[in-house]
Amino acid sequence: MTLTRVPLSYVWRNLLTRKLTTGLTAAGMALVVFVFATVLMLEAGLKQTLTATGLPQNVVVIRKGSQTEVQSGVSRSEAAIIESQPNIALDGAGRLLSSRESVVLISLKKQGSGKPANVVVRGAGEQGLALRPQVQLLAGRQFRPGSSEIIVGRAIADGFDGVQLGASLRFARRDWLVVGIFDAGKTGFNSEIWGDAEQMMQAFRRVNYSALVFQLADSNGYEASRQALEADQRLTTEYKRETRFYADQAQTMATFISILGTVLSVIFSIGAVIGAMITMYAAVANRTGEIGTLRALGYRRSSVMAAFLAESLLLALLGGVMGVVLASFMQFFAVSTMNWQTFSELAFSFTLTPAIVVKSLLFALFMGLLGGFLPAVRAARMQIVDALRAA
Repeated sequence: MTLTRVPLSYVWRNLLTRKLTTGLTAAGMALVVFVFATVLMLEAGLKQTLTATGLPQNVVVIRKGSQTEVQSGVSRSEAAIIESQPNIALDGAGRLLSSRESVVLISLKKQGSGKPANVVVRGAGEQGLALRPQVQLLAGRQFRPGSSEIIVGRAIADGFDGVQLGASLRFARRDWLVVGIFDAGKTGFNSEIWGDAEQMMQAFRRVNYSALVFQLADSNGYEASRQALEADQRLTTEYKRETRFYADQAQTMATFISILGTVLSVIFSIGAVIGAMITMYAAVANRTGEIGTLRALGYRRSSVMAAFLAESLLLALLGGVMGVVLASFMQFFAVSTMNWQTFSELAFSFTLTPAIVVKSLLFALFMGLLGGFLPAVRAARMQIVDALRAA
């Protein structure tokens, strides 16, 4: 009689019998999966932070060829022409939902280390906050237009010296009073300082705005508005939805993190695969008699091979689950790094998504398949008589 499938209980029981070996091998795979998942979480957190910074109904206007607001320049005449186009939304009082903004970098000292880091200072128009409903005051009040008052993002207040509520911050040859602290959720605005645009331009001796942000009255009319503005020969500006604008800023750094994570994962996975292979070869060597008995009972070579492959995959799945569970705790931590597009400090959190969980577990199973294939082939190719005699 030919038996087609080795019971799964047999496979699981063999893993439990070798508790120490199973635990060590699974721990090695868990470490690799932890690194793999953490890198993906870092990339996802960065993309989510910058993508969530924008709203789809908002449009960012910058100078053609500019990659960021810091590099851009929009003249007052250009801003007036753009604001005259009909597809700009109005607020309840009939005012344009448009903000002429000045964006510059200043250097502040980090808490603890005292090391300097670049921080974005955004001079916003009166409608700046209305265009960003995700920005909410945590403490204090909004800055008054025409004054040397500023509000700071939560990440800046928590990570830098001299920016607490009521503090006086000196830059651009002027003292600025911190009158409020705001929280913008998981967005890049949390890593900015805001004040009045006109005061910022005077202080930094700027003639042109850095950018213009406006809200579309009809979001579906974006393409028509963009084409009409680009056809205007008086303008040297380009137009992007705010979501697209910030997503583009995340691309360079996200690509670097992805490449670095892939290289590290491949290097670590080689060790994990070798470890799994050694474990499975040892299992085959220690169970030569069992393999002969299985073959004598009528189990096919393919069934024996499948049983050892299943054992390796279960071992890998165990390590994968452990690695994902460990990586999930990284969500409680935030990191701060330099945005390579703006050269300013950006704070963001690790983000675990269902897609990352699936990718991590598939990666673990792939390592288990590689590590268990050759030992499984060796077990399947054993002759019945030789296996029983070796026992």
